[in-house]
Amino acid sequence: MKNNILLFLLLSILTHAQANRFYYDYKYISDSTNRADIKSDVMLLDIDKNGSKYYSREKFVSDSTTKADITKQMKGGFGESINIKKNMKPGVIATSVTKTYPDYKVVLSEKIGNTIYKIAEDQKPEWKILSEKQKIGEYNAQKATTTYGGREWTAWFSTDIPFQDGPYKFYGLPGLIVKLEDKTGSHIMTLIGNKKTNISQDEDIQMPGVTMIGLGGKDIEVTKKQFKKAWKDYQADPTKDMKQTMSTLPAGAVVRMKNKDGKDIDMNEMYRNIEKRAREEMKNNNNKIEPDLYK
Repeated sequence: MKNNILLFLLLSILTHAQANRFYYDYKYISDSTNRADIKSDVMLLDIDKNGSKYYSREKFVSDSTTKADITKQMKGGFGESINIKKNMKPGVIATSVTKTYPDYKVVLSEKIGNTIYKIAEDQKPEWKILSEKQKIGEYNAQKATTTYGGREWTAWFSTDIPFQDGPYKFYGLPGLIVKLEDKTGSHIMTLIGNKKTNISQDEDIQMPGVTMIGLGGKDIEVTKKQFKKAWKDYQADPTKDMKQTMSTLPAGAVVRMKNKDGKDIDMNEMYRNIEKRAREEMKNNNNKIEPDLYK
C-alpha cells in the first residue's frame, strides 16, 4: 500500500511538473562610468517542449503581487479608489526573451516608457566551439565564443543538460549554457539552480480591460528599425508616451496627481518630474546588454 501511494505521488509530480526552470545569477554594470556599482538579479529560464522564456524573477514576483492586490481592491467596484502600496518593491529588469521550438523563433520584449515592444530577432548566434573545458558549479562545461548584439561573448555549455538553449537570446550549442559573460565583464549570467515546475500555476495575473500606468501597458510588435526609432523618440521626449495615454482617457475624466509629500501637482509639473527621472535613468543605464539595439 505504501509503495502504491509513493508511485501515485511520483506520477502526480511527473504529470504536473511540465517545465524545467533554471535559475541564473545575473550580475551587470548598468553605468559604464561607475564599474564599481555591480547590480544583480535572479533570472529565470523556463523550458518546456514548446520553447523557453527568460525573465526576471524579481520583476515577475513584484508585478504579480501588485496586480493581485489591485485585483482584490477592484472587487469593490470602480467607484472606489485604488491604492498601490508604497512598500511594494518594483522589479528593475523588464526585459524578457521567448524562444519557440523547433525553429528557435526568438522574440525580445523590451520596455520604453510605458510601452512594451516585442522585437523579432533576425540573427542567430554564430558559435566557435573551443576545446577548453572546466567545471562550472556541478556541471562539466566546454567553452564557446561569439560576437552578438555589439558585444563579444564567452559561453560555457554543458552536455550534462541536454537543452540547446541558454539565457537571453543565446542558444544553439550542444547543451545548456551554464555561464555567459561578455568581454568587458559588464554582463555575467551563471546557472545557480534548477527545478521542475508547473508553469500554469506561475502565470501572471491578468486584469482584462484594465491598464495601469507603470504596470504593463500596451504591447507593440516592431522590427529592430522601428524599435530604434521609438528609442530615439523617447530620448527626445520621455513624456510622449504618457501624454498619449492621458489623451485616451474619457471626456471629463479627472486625474489627480500627488508628489512624494502628498501635495497635489498639475500635469505640467508631473511631466517635468517624469522627464527628469527618465533622463537620469538613461544617464545611469548606458551599458545595455545589446548596445547595437540602441544605436
